Amino acid sequence: MKYIQQALEKYWGYNEFLPFQKEAMESLRRGRDCVVVLPTGGGKSLCYQAPVMASEGMAVVVSPLISLMKDQVDALIQCGVDAMRLDSSMSGVEQTETIDSIGQGLVKLLYLSPERLLTDGMLNLLRNTKLAYFAIDEAHCVSMWGHDFRPEYRQLGRLREMFPKVTIAAYTATATEQVRGDIARQLSLNDPAMLVGSFDRPNLSYKVQPKKNIVTQVCSVLDRYKGESGIIYCIRRKDVNELCSDLQGRGYKVAPYHAGMNAEERKRNQDRFINDEVDTIVATIAFGMGIDKSNVRTVIHTGMPKSLENYQQESGRAGRDRLNAECCLFYSGADYGIWKFLMRDMPAEAQDVAMDKLNGMYGFCTSALCRHETILDYFGQTLGKDNCTACDICLGEVDMIEDTLVVAQKILSCVVRLEQRFGSSYTALVLVGSKDKRVLENRHNKLSTYALLEDSPKSVVQGWIEQLVGQGYLEKYGEYNQLSVTEKGRTVLKGQATPRLLKPAEKKTTRVSKPTTESWEGVDAGLFEELRKFRKQEARERGVPPFVVFGDVTLRDLAKQRPSMPKGLMNIKGIGTKKHQQYGRPVLTIIGKYCEKHLLEMDVSDETTTASFATQQKRRPSQSIAKDRAFELFAKQRPIREIAATINRAESTTVQYLVEFIQQENISDSSIWVDEKTTGKIRQAIRKIGSKQLKLIFDHLNGQVDYTQIKITLACLRNP
Repeated sequence: MKYIQQALEKYWGYNEFLPFQKEAMESLRRGRDCVVVLPTGGGKSLCYQAPVMASEGMAVVVSPLISLMKDQVDALIQCGVDAMRLDSSMSGVEQTETIDSIGQGLVKLLYLSPERLLTDGMLNLLRNTKLAYFAIDEAHCVSMWGHDFRPEYRQLGRLREMFPKVTIAAYTATATEQVRGDIARQLSLNDPAMLVGSFDRPNLSYKVQPKKNIVTQVCSVLDRYKGESGIIYCIRRKDVNELCSDLQGRGYKVAPYHAGMNAEERKRNQDRFINDEVDTIVATIAFGMGIDKSNVRTVIHTGMPKSLENYQQESGRAGRDRLNAECCLFYSGADYGIWKFLMRDMPAEAQDVAMDKLNGMYGFCTSALCRHETILDYFGQTLGKDNCTACDICLGEVDMIEDTLVVAQKILSCVVRLEQRFGSSYTALVLVGSKDKRVLENRHNKLSTYALLEDSPKSVVQGWIEQLVGQGYLEKYGEYNQLSVTEKGRTVLKGQATPRLLKPAEKKTTRVSKPTTESWEGVDAGLFEELRKFRKQEARERGVPPFVVFGDVTLRDLAKQRPSMPKGLMNIKGIGTKKHQQYGRPVLTIIGKYCEKHLLEMDVSDETTTASFATQQKRRPSQSIAKDRAFELFAKQRPIREIAATINRAESTTVQYLVEFIQQENISDSSIWVDEKTTGKIRQAIRKIGSKQLKLIFDHLNGQVDYTQIKITLACLRNP
């Protein structure tokens, strides 16, 4: 494993493993077949990319989509890895050059589609090539029980017969126990190691709301992530076109994607999204599997997916870089009806399975249980804590009604009184005491349950009905989705069980999840934006997506640690030898100029920023309030340490506020905070070295003057 770890650091710039990565790589090193299930963003690709760099031979990676292969190969080349692909988008000359490189042993990772791999010509070529192992990516496509079954993947079972001594490993982000077993059987794996990581994505914050004004709801999410990448999913192509048009009219940088567009349009819009030319893609589920974009900050569903597997896969396209991201789902009972209609022609057995999954998804939407816990429970795992700190339920963004049992009994009683022959909309009309013509003609205004919930709007009552359906107390049947009371529902009528019903949604301040707070702690947002501009420019010149140059994790780490020397770059996550050589000098120049301009300390250790954050976890005032209070105390010439304690901020943050105060008030006399002798030393150092860069001044003075005094003096010297 020592050599694999060295390769990981040399090529990818990582010095530690994520959960289950080490075990997965060890399995390949020992030549043992395996099935590896890691959540999106869990470092699944590295599990089959890194081991071959510490062993002899070439690894063959099977991937379902050309776009996915291209992005991964581009990223590997940027890291200095000898990776190539063979696919139908390449010219004849390019394909010949690739085949020649394979024959000369110059390729370490070869990406192929299952169809290309199983051609006679390719199989003959591989028989004469020293192979390290086969890696089957998106392996859930092998199983008919998976959510994205692909018949061509089933043919991969022939590999065991043709290459009996070559290790075969299967990788996926989404697979139930049934699917995992089927993958192993279909691929004829030999006593495979089953490595299943947690399906939890703690960096994702899940929010679920009933659908009202969908355009307004979507805009409220996009506005929280201005200039960031996002994906919006719609159930129908028509919805994609209408929403995209509405958003474009409001000035949002969005593009559509669905199967009704021609291949050229889809490719163009996908490339615009990958290259950050548009912020958001509005799409059907036709979009996503081939996308290896790591910095998607939000995924929005404008309708309910058909299963929790689909939702976990689609929402999982957010935050693949393990930084915070938000997943918002807006649903309605109509979504349930649409999916049920689309499933009407399925074979009976398949339809039963699909309806069970649909009911599970509807239950997720309407439940009042932790979203992370619900997803984990579906995949047979547990969260292991009472509060995930990253969903609307645990963040307290939704509340329960107080008299849940009474309200539920009124609703269920009304369904019974209506002889279980009507749908949710009509039942809600009766409960609120509507004078609707149908209600009066049916004489349902004479029922004992008529107007039992007259103090509540019809939309709220219908929402409660849908929640009871989702929780299994009611069920829908027939062409018109009539309601009937289940056995579980009858326990409520007897007072033996109490559902959980949500209060009507009120406009609340969206709370920030804990992962969101942590991932930005210590990061200078302005420097981060400067580095993003550099990344985009480099990507355009090299013809690769921006995240291939540097991921957001790397940019945030740079904007946090702010290295001044080349050796400091090697401590940054995601910078290996090749990227250090390619981008090191310009990155250091950007950081140096920015820090000099804004009087920021450089070479800040990650441990220091983490410790600083740990001391500030108690409740504290907002940024603007704290800064305003600090300015008042600066004007009164109070000591910095006293002000930091008063506003509950670290001294380093308080000093930065002081620099802003000095600039705002145009103060040129530093004697309030720095004695005259020290100021003289700093002035003399500036004259001698000819620079106002903090680190250079600090080093010239041999550390005898601290950064705070240098920073304050420089701020005053900049004022006339």
